[in-house]
Amino acid sequence: MRFFLIEDDAVVRKMLEKVIHESGLGEVVGQAEDGLDVSIDQLYAVDVVLIDLLMPGLDGIQTMKKLRAQGFTGPFIMISQVENKEMIGQAYLHGIDTYIHKPINRYEVVSVLKRVADYLSVASSLDSIRRLLQTLEKTKQPLATHEATTEQKARQLLLILGIAGEAGAADLLAIMRWLSEQEQQGRSIHDLPPLKELYAQMVQRVYKEEQLVQKEIRAMEQRIRRMVLQAFTHLSSLGLADYTNPTFEHFAPRLFDFEEIRLRMQELEAGEKATKCRINVKKFLTAFYMEIKNI
Repeated sequence: MRFFLIEDDAVVRKMLEKVIHESGLGEVVGQAEDGLDVSIDQLYAVDVVLIDLLMPGLDGIQTMKKLRAQGFTGPFIMISQVENKEMIGQAYLHGIDTYIHKPINRYEVVSVLKRVADYLSVASSLDSIRRLLQTLEKTKQPLATHEATTEQKARQLLLILGIAGEAGAADLLAIMRWLSEQEQQGRSIHDLPPLKELYAQMVQRVYKEEQLVQKEIRAMEQRIRRMVLQAFTHLSSLGLADYTNPTFEHFAPRLFDFEEIRLRMQELEAGEKATKCRINVKKFLTAFYMEIKNI
């Protein structure tokens, strides 16, 4: 990765540069002592900006707002010894992606930068998929293309959520294709039928005998619930390990009730394997579809 440092303390800049170089995470391609000294022209080909919160001329929040307005789209990592929760909250509100505390701790810096590298890797993969989909959309098979794009994006999201290998993944892909068809026909995806009715529609596409249909509906219900529970636990464990994990921050409140996520985090911290949390499978399915639409 290519980093740009905006920090008024030369010692801190030197420490960060040394950690970045020695950890093999990338290189520092530019530095500035104050937000007043930075413009978008200096951030060409920069992946990540590390920025101090408090600087004498233009502070970190004002600098971020300026650079965002000028067109910088990469992540900002805030560096500060400030412990004021309100001020830190304002920083997150205005666009920081994560936070490094002062005094600088080598292990924290490496951990944070590796997480950002993983995030950028996922973002790059999604970007590749978008470019692939744009190519596919230019073909002369619109329906097949739409189905292919929906499945491609769904598979990518399954990987991100750690459930690509679950038995219910194939069921979920079938439901995503069905939702795509519903939307093409002008129906709202927010008006999902009861889950058993939805599963029945999926199963009846394959089986005709009533006895087999009922048996497979029950099996699909169990597979999907186990898969959703796995995604729920996976996100909760990410949040427990690091509350600022980008995957956790983005998907936990969108796919699940965040209060239930917090309860699961407490269960995991206490070493409880089973959960008493309530999981809304219908919300998960609808939100999952909305997420793949936004990829």
